[in-house]
Amino acid sequence: MMNFASEKCISTPSAATIGCFDGVHRGHQLLVQMMVSLARQRGLQPIAVTFDRLPRQLFDPGFKPQLLSTLDEKVASLKALGVEEVVVLPFTQSLAALSAESFMREILRDLLSVELLVTGYDNRFGHDRSEGFDDYVHYGQQLGIEVVRGDVALMDDQTAVSSTMIRRLLAEEGRVEKMRDVLTRRYTLTGHVVSGEHIGHELGFPTANLEPDSREKLIPASGAYAVWALVDGHRMPAMMNIGTRPTFDGKQQTLEVDILSAVGNLYGQPMTVEFVGRLRAERKFESREALIAQLVHDRQTTEQLLLND
Repeated sequence: MMNFASEKCISTPSAATIGCFDGVHRGHQLLVQMMVSLARQRGLQPIAVTFDRLPRQLFDPGFKPQLLSTLDEKVASLKALGVEEVVVLPFTQSLAALSAESFMREILRDLLSVELLVTGYDNRFGHDRSEGFDDYVHYGQQLGIEVVRGDVALMDDQTAVSSTMIRRLLAEEGRVEKMRDVLTRRYTLTGHVVSGEHIGHELGFPTANLEPDSREKLIPASGAYAVWALVDGHRMPAMMNIGTRPTFDGKQQTLEVDILSAVGNLYGQPMTVEFVGRLRAERKFESREALIAQLVHDRQTTEQLLLND
């Protein structure tokens, strides 16, 4: 990963694609793979140009992003697709003020030696995003950059795969099972195990309370989920509850992971959760006994889901 600075540049002739690439979803993958393929055909270095934050974070200080991937996750996913260098530009006022032509000339050509730009079907860059593909082609002809439009990844209903659509599926509907289709992988959440109120232990379902490492990473909708818990190289079956524990009049959101196999003390350890399926929405139970009965059923359903995963 190259963190952009004015004194750094790429001298090797390059092919590039540019975008926020949040989640590196199926649409992004199609674009990047096309760019990498063309780069190899033409003897160019394949690079991806992205940003250290979403543009809205610069213009709206109160905006709280719900990211599908952290910067490190994004870089790793892009490199797994064959990108040799990921250039991370700080999205500043000065960068945002550049016109598309200035961006292509000053950043892509002069600093990154780009000779081929593969752009998404609806991707726009430059000040106010006022210019489009035909403009990029025109500027490229003047600058010695060939501009090619990438393919679009479609769902079964012919809608385009997008980060906005994926956020809705996760944050509003908890449709974690759809992530294999749109992300081509399980959605994950990484954090550390912290001390909780031990309510799960009292109910006979001891849980590890997960504190996410990133406050900007999207947390799926409240509810119970079947998950895999990855701790210290071990991938263990688990069920997870996201919510405020309304049966006990809770107010703060918690992320509780009940690992189905016996484990030792996990406090302080890093844990990554892979979401497999949503079991149910969160609700308030009329008694502890009713909640315990539901948890028993949830465990059985989780075991079946993970057995078939």
